[in-house]
Amino acid sequence: MWDLESDRELYTLAGHAGGVRAVAVTPDGWRAVSASDDGTLKVWDLESGRELQTLSSHTGWLNAVAVTPDGRRALSAAADGTLKVCVGFRSRWKCRKVD
Repeated sequence: MWDLESDRELYTLAGHAGGVRAVAVTPDGWRAVSASDDGTLKVWDLESGRELQTLSSHTGWLNAVAVTPDGRRALSAAADGTLKVCVGFRSRWKCRKVD
């Protein structure tokens, strides 16, 4: 995480076992969701840099994640050909497959 005004690194979000392919930030700027080669999504608190939750609902590596404009859902796409919708907002997120 960088402070763009001072061009200074504040902290690093670390925790995935594989490379990170995508990151989406919630519209309020308080949370981020990262998608990784390790098949997980991670939800992060951007104020503290703390990992809030790991979501392991895909069987293949993830290649995309997007957050809806209301910040209550994240949509992930994986190499296993699935899309998942994860629902949560300042609470525990839960994912389900999109048919």
